[in-house]
Amino acid sequence: MAEKKKGFAFNKENYKWMLIGLGVILLGFIIMSLDATQHGQGFLGLTLGPIVIVAGFILQFYAIFKKTE
Repeated sequence: MAEKKKGFAFNKENYKWMLIGLGVILLGFIIMSLDATQHGQGFLGLTLGPIVIVAGFILQFYAIFKKTE
């Protein structure tokens, strides 16, 4: 029979990457809010902010699917 590993699903490194991803997502929202001069219709609100947010979600997926050792 195969041995089952007992314990948590994620280890310390997974949680570290999750926090980094959450920080990047929050940074993206902050960047989008900085574009107040044109009511969110400038480069920051329409281009840079959403790209940073998507990068944060990619980091979240990486943190979840990273193999624990």
